[in-house]
Amino acid sequence: MTPVPRLELQGISKYYPSVVANKDINLKVMPGEIHALLGENGAGKSTLMKAVYGVIKPDEGHLFWNGEEVRISSPAHARRLGIGMVFQHFSLFDTLTVAQNIALAMDQAVNMKKLSARIADVSGHYGLPLNPGRLVHDLSVGERQRVEIVRCLLQEPSLLIMDEPTSVLTPQAVQKLFETLRRLADEGCSILYISHKLDEIRELCHSATVLRAGQVTGQADPRQETARALAEMMIGRELPVCLHGEPGPGGSERLKVQDLERTPADPFGAHLHHLSLSVRSGEILGIAGVSGNGQQELLYALSGEQPSAGDRIEINGKPAGALNASERRRLGLRFIPEERLGRGAVPEMTLSQNALLTGYDSGLKPGWLINHRRVRHFARDCISRFNVKAPGARAEAKSLSGGNLQKFIVGRELMLNPEVLVVAQPTWGVDVGAATFIRQALIDLRNQGVAILVVSEELDELFEICDHIAVISEGHLSKARPVSQTNVEEIGLLMGGMGQDNTATPEGARA
Repeated sequence: MTPVPRLELQGISKYYPSVVANKDINLKVMPGEIHALLGENGAGKSTLMKAVYGVIKPDEGHLFWNGEEVRISSPAHARRLGIGMVFQHFSLFDTLTVAQNIALAMDQAVNMKKLSARIADVSGHYGLPLNPGRLVHDLSVGERQRVEIVRCLLQEPSLLIMDEPTSVLTPQAVQKLFETLRRLADEGCSILYISHKLDEIRELCHSATVLRAGQVTGQADPRQETARALAEMMIGRELPVCLHGEPGPGGSERLKVQDLERTPADPFGAHLHHLSLSVRSGEILGIAGVSGNGQQELLYALSGEQPSAGDRIEINGKPAGALNASERRRLGLRFIPEERLGRGAVPEMTLSQNALLTGYDSGLKPGWLINHRRVRHFARDCISRFNVKAPGARAEAKSLSGGNLQKFIVGRELMLNPEVLVVAQPTWGVDVGAATFIRQALIDLRNQGVAILVVSEELDELFEICDHIAVISEGHLSKARPVSQTNVEEIGLLMGGMGQDNTATPEGARA
């Protein structure tokens, strides 16, 4: 007998006033199948998955669960059916603990002590360690991703939807997660997997459906396709190539950190231990590391969000440790945070207003008055140059897909003529074509003499764009290694704290 699909979609469509998000989509997912959903940013992937999870209601079409037609009215209804979802944008309350956030997703009252013990057990078992008592606002993006994943795993779903689940995980953690997903699939759990990391798709998934502009444009067995072939199916054209070129000799020292020592206010945060680094004009320095090892504390210190007079930080040769974020921007620093909504952009504000937030000191607000025409022109120019799929400069930031908002934030900061650029997770959740575009834009800036510091958990990205790579582990920073003199395996070991050299100095940053 032919097995009944765990999930079947027939003719699913979803319309919004300015866009057709999904149109006539057909999809089948069998029991125990790991099925990939591929597409560019804004192709309709997340909208379709929200329809399956009951977050939104499709305007047309039919949804079948284990052979029976159902209308999923809410996420709680979806969970009762056995559907769990890990969202790309986290649905967590910052002022609650990990355990309290997970308890909110439970459909019945739970004993918090028992739940905390179960969270610790499950998260440890799957290689996604969490402290149940820690407040979410103190967690890094990678740690918040762990909360979302563990919250779903605790529900023991029959269908698990994962929207960019490995965006902020290390290669080791990714492999551990894949082991978990394969075990779940072997036990009969179906998995719908959304990712822009095509090598992961080829390694993990049994089948793939490709979306473009809200419609299904192809089916494939990713195990039989190359990453390039899958990418070209997604974008409908030949995949662009990122051209790095040979690094120059390096110019003047633009960013210098010497003996940075930080004790975090959060008891669960990472202590920074005598951290030193140096970035010169025309150089990209990458910092790799497992999420939660001090990246957040370092970024707060560099951006000026948590200034301290005791910090020995120089920007363009001028002391900046005691300066706030605005004062550092006046010295030529531009900053792209890892958290898009909240720190990178205000969700309820338009793209024009979000452009003004960081660009008011760069000509968008001459004198005391705002030049609204100039602001709108800047936002429209950013949308055009960085291929942001948005209705226009008046679109609210929260209305964009995650990848498109990331492109706008990156474009905004790059268009503000940085002399020193600090960027965290530059291509998080961005499709392969846009990721190549952003990485090339960073390389082009480096070639123009900008000093760039990139904090990323994607080693392939760091090796593609960086001249030197250092590793942060438990608040210690290793000496920077030339990319040509190291490899993924060595950096991976350093990320795990093995063979760590914690004696880096500014002068030794190019050992």
